[in-house]
Amino acid sequence: MAQASPATGQRLRNFVIVLVAIFLGLSIYIGSGSQNNPATLAYQAENSTPWAEAQTNGKPTLLEFYANWCSSCRAMAADLGTLKQDFRERVNFVMLNVDNDKWLPEMLKYNVDGIPHFVFLNPQAEAVGMAIGQQPLKIMTKNLTALVNGQSLEFNQALGETSALKANLGPKTDDPRSHGGLPSS
Repeated sequence: MAQASPATGQRLRNFVIVLVAIFLGLSIYIGSGSQNNPATLAYQAENSTPWAEAQTNGKPTLLEFYANWCSSCRAMAADLGTLKQDFRERVNFVMLNVDNDKWLPEMLKYNVDGIPHFVFLNPQAEAVGMAIGQQPLKIMTKNLTALVNGQSLEFNQALGETSALKANLGPKTDDPRSHGGLPSS
């Protein structure tokens, strides 16, 4: 049996090092690109319309209350990216993170007790409908189409799978939809 020369062993070692470097490089590239991926929640939040602008620019608005830890919010990110592509010229897409105390007045105003929590606002920034929890793309599309056309929302007050809101916004209630937050009316 022939023994490998030291040069052959060195080449094999160098080859393995090159493969590992390529693998690590690709992993870093793919990992860093995920923040710029329209299908991620972080990208959607970073590229949303500022709340102050949405209240005054005369366009209807889809207001989403979300959190980075919310699995239902993350699951809907790709669909929201699609909706933004289809409606971006006609609708404001605003995202308010419920973990930021700055949005507590809005959370109380719109009775946010589970997330994702969507509020559909007309061009005068008045609430005309809502949806709570994970929603199918078809329902969100129909609601946004109606919103843009000034029509009643077909799926007003739609309910889907939610993540419980971790903030304590008020007195406890026995209502299972409250998730320990505000009492339902």
